[in-house]
Amino acid sequence: MSVYRNDNIRDFADAVMSIYNQTCPPDEIILVIDGPVPQIMHDTINVLKEKTGIMKVIPLELNMGHAIARQTGLEAAKNDLCAVMDADDLSVVDRFEKQLKAFEEHPDVSVVGSLINEFIHTTDNVVGIRIVPEKDIDIKDYMKSRCPMNLVTIMLKKSDVMKVGGYQDWYCEEDYYLWIRLTLGGYKFYNIQENLVNVRVGKEMYQRRGGKKYFDSEVRLQKYMLDHNLISWPKYAYNVLIRWVVQVAMPNKVRGWVFRTFARK
Repeated sequence: MSVYRNDNIRDFADAVMSIYNQTCPPDEIILVIDGPVPQIMHDTINVLKEKTGIMKVIPLELNMGHAIARQTGLEAAKNDLCAVMDADDLSVVDRFEKQLKAFEEHPDVSVVGSLINEFIHTTDNVVGIRIVPEKDIDIKDYMKSRCPMNLVTIMLKKSDVMKVGGYQDWYCEEDYYLWIRLTLGGYKFYNIQENLVNVRVGKEMYQRRGGKKYFDSEVRLQKYMLDHNLISWPKYAYNVLIRWVVQVAMPNKVRGWVFRTFARK
């Protein structure tokens, strides 16, 4: 996990406890503090560290962003199987148990994810379900159009991820970039076809998925796939056009409606 200055303290504490109180609990929680945070956040972290007894805290002097924070945490992990968790979401109580079982049933897989429920305020107020393909062949086909894994749900093999360079900075797309590099390396994926993480959403989520900087990042990623023969020129042109319409031309309110209507169940 990583946490930074703008994270909600109560949501962060709930997120930590959701991965601590698992039917198959972790034997370590690595928390990267991504730059300076308020004293109340430090106090909360100290309480959680004492309460869990398994939390290792790594502070970064400056806010470095998700990619570097996640890579820092991954490098510090003692196990090969590592789960990713965001600082404001809630894992279901048997998430890790089901993911470990999936690795046992699919030993050739490097990354196991799941569906997500998106909610506002309370977990019973579900406003969207992001469905991703189950099997590796379908996941890699889906990858040609959209990010095929829900990052906040994944459990991965550290050794495989490190072989392709780990998490690397790519504005808002470090996860998609990692899945592409794993694909090019011949590694496999699997998505459990049920919700394992409840994800907080709001208008800020759609704001982050729009704007020229976000669009430029997406275009560079599409070009990367084109250059590595994962997509064709017509597919590249289509993907870029769709992204320009949604991320640049649309206002936030309309973008939110599009995501909820066409990108979610």
